[in-house]
Amino acid sequence: MKIAVCPGSFDPVTLGHLDIIERASKLFDKVIVLVSFNKNKNKAVFSTKERIEMIIAVTKDLDNVVVDCFDGLLADYLKMTGAEVIVKGLRAVSDFEYEFQMALANKKLYNDAETVFLTTAGENMFLSSSVVKEIASFGGDISGFVSPAILEKIKNRLCPNTDAQQADNAV
Repeated sequence: MKIAVCPGSFDPVTLGHLDIIERASKLFDKVIVLVSFNKNKNKAVFSTKERIEMIIAVTKDLDNVVVDCFDGLLADYLKMTGAEVIVKGLRAVSDFEYEFQMALANKKLYNDAETVFLTTAGENMFLSSSVVKEIASFGGDISGFVSPAILEKIKNRLCPNTDAQQADNAV
C-alpha cells in the first residue's frame, strides 16, 4: 500500500490545497493530510483542532484521505506511519526552490522518503492561506477561494462586520 503525506499548515485550507489533496488521492492508496507546524510562519488564526475539522469537512467524500497533526520532523512522521511519499503543491518557481531544499533534507533524514511535486491548477496559482486571510480581513469575497463547507466558519473568524463579530464587539 502506497501511503502519501500532504503536509501543510492549512490555516485555513483553500481550494488550492483541496485540488492537490484530491489529485493525490487518485495517485495513492492512502493520503494523510498532515497539519504541521512551521515555526517561520506567524501564529495560526485557527487552532489545530479547527484546521483538522475544516480539512475533514472538505475531504469527507474522499474515502482514502485521513487527517492528522504532528509537531516534529516530517521525516520522523513518515517513519512512524510507514508513509514513503511526500506530496507538495507548487504554484510558482519560487515555491520550487524552497520545496526542493526540503525534499533533499527529508531524503537525507529518511532515505525511503520520496517527494512528489504536483503543479497547481492555473486558477489557483495565486492562492494561499495568507491571501484568503488578508482578503477576508478586509471584508472581501473569499467564496471563490475556499470550499462552501467551511466558508462561514472562515468568514465568522476573519471578516469584519459579520454578525458573529458584531455580537463579540457588543459584549
